[in-house]
Amino acid sequence: MIPQEHLSLIPRLAVFMEEYARCLDEDELERWPSFFAEECIYKVTSRENVEANYPFGVVYADSGRMLRDRVKSLRTVNVYEAQHYRHLIGMPRVLSTDGKGGVETRTSFLVLRIMRDGETTIFASGAYHDRLALAGDEIALRERIVVCDSSRIDTLLALPL
Repeated sequence: MIPQEHLSLIPRLAVFMEEYARCLDEDELERWPSFFAEECIYKVTSRENVEANYPFGVVYADSGRMLRDRVKSLRTVNVYEAQHYRHLIGMPRVLSTDGKGGVETRTSFLVLRIMRDGETTIFASGAYHDRLALAGDEIALRERIVVCDSSRIDTLLALPL
């Protein structure tokens, strides 16, 4: 049985997750860091690494500043083939709350990558392992570990997942 406290959070969290995905899918990358607390962790890794307790990932940032720098780099420095994503997001599952606005969740995702020529492929699947801070109407990611199902993560990973 899912606790009522957890059930009541799911609609708010689902809207937050959908807005996060929409931000990326609509190429509003400058807005992406606003989904995170200033002191945060963003990491992309594989299920295999998580199960083996390996701390590393293919992408890592440990502050809002690093996220903003990543966006700036994507816009002005990095060279990659034109592409965009389409996220399909599952319903968030609340694992725990701390009574002080802290929430731990898992949310499944599937990301399709659409290339300039129209080719569409499944780019990544997995789950977001999140720790969020809720304060009034505000939600912020304190930690987002993007756990990809496959250990084969495409080297064209340019845009955030």
